[in-house]
Amino acid sequence: MTAKPPDPDPLRTPGLGLEPGGGVRPGDTPPDSGSTTEGLSGRAHYPSRAWPIVTMVFVLVVVLAVVGLTVVSLLGIVKIF
Repeated sequence: MTAKPPDPDPLRTPGLGLEPGGGVRPGDTPPDSGSTTEGLSGRAHYPSRAWPIVTMVFVLVVVLAVVGLTVVSLLGIVKIF
């Protein structure tokens, strides 16, 4: 036994209040449509979150090193520039 299709044929569906040409009147709700995710072949592959985290940590370490060396240089503890 097959399931009833979600999009019935408007010409053979009585009482839906369709206008000539198959459109619906303002205020009427059209019939349910098929799902866009129905029938997908497999699970979607999501990219790893590791690379963005590694990049953020690397940038943070470089920024902290530059700020630290600048502060140490300004305090006169170590002559860098």
